[in-house]
Amino acid sequence: MLKFSKTLPVGLQVYSVRDYASKDLEGTMKKLKEIGYDYVEPAGLYGNTAEEYRAVLDRCGIKAICAHVPYAEMVEDIDKVIADYKTLGVCYIAVPYLGEDDRPGAKNFETVLENIRKIGKKLAENGITLLYHNHDFEFVKMPDGRYGLDYMYDTVDADTLQTELDCCWVNVGGEDPAAYIRKYANRCPVVHLKDFTGSKSKNMYNLIGMKEVAETTAAFAFRPVGYGKQDIPTIITAAIESGAEYLVVEQDNPGEQTSLEAVEMSRNYLKTLGF
Repeated sequence: MLKFSKTLPVGLQVYSVRDYASKDLEGTMKKLKEIGYDYVEPAGLYGNTAEEYRAVLDRCGIKAICAHVPYAEMVEDIDKVIADYKTLGVCYIAVPYLGEDDRPGAKNFETVLENIRKIGKKLAENGITLLYHNHDFEFVKMPDGRYGLDYMYDTVDADTLQTELDCCWVNVGGEDPAAYIRKYANRCPVVHLKDFTGSKSKNMYNLIGMKEVAETTAAFAFRPVGYGKQDIPTIITAAIESGAEYLVVEQDNPGEQTSLEAVEMSRNYLKTLGF
């Protein structure tokens, strides 16, 4: 089995175990620590205050490194977002998803970019870096031939917006994840490790709770990291060589396992690589 001479810290996107975390946040965090996750990426507070969530993390010996915060929430009250997530101690906040009207090529996209620019500057003033977490829909071609994702990063400067490349969705979007990480070397501090089988299919977005339809080719299913079609060692090599700071495991839907079993399988696989 391949071993790496250099490793990166491994975190978990808490959305992966939302069914457990929403019912018992502290018990879930204790389990994640036992599995081997020293870092997490929150996606919502599950009814807790930021102070309560931080206290849970501190008791469990886990650090929040990044958070997924809805775009609309940041537009509505960026000051509260900053206060809450500074309390959690994150270095990064990521835009996790855009609705259909806000996406590249849609009617609101230029407004979204302007808002992202404002949000990113306000976060930077408070010591937090704004990231954008992609899906596959950013790989639509803009009128000038660029992908929407590239158009976004060309339009908003790197001091204001960096990237959190999701390797699953880059692949589904038709591009090579490792090559895309290298394309955004030193602008991709957090890399999402996500594995899958199949390709674009009608069930794809249903698996993450979104009612969308994609072109059918082969049935799509999420898998624990190391158990799907992704070339994880090559992706990790690209992340290390391109200046990434963290690897974050995410599995949007657990499939055959429970969500905790799935993220444990991912963590155990990464341990075999020395992480």
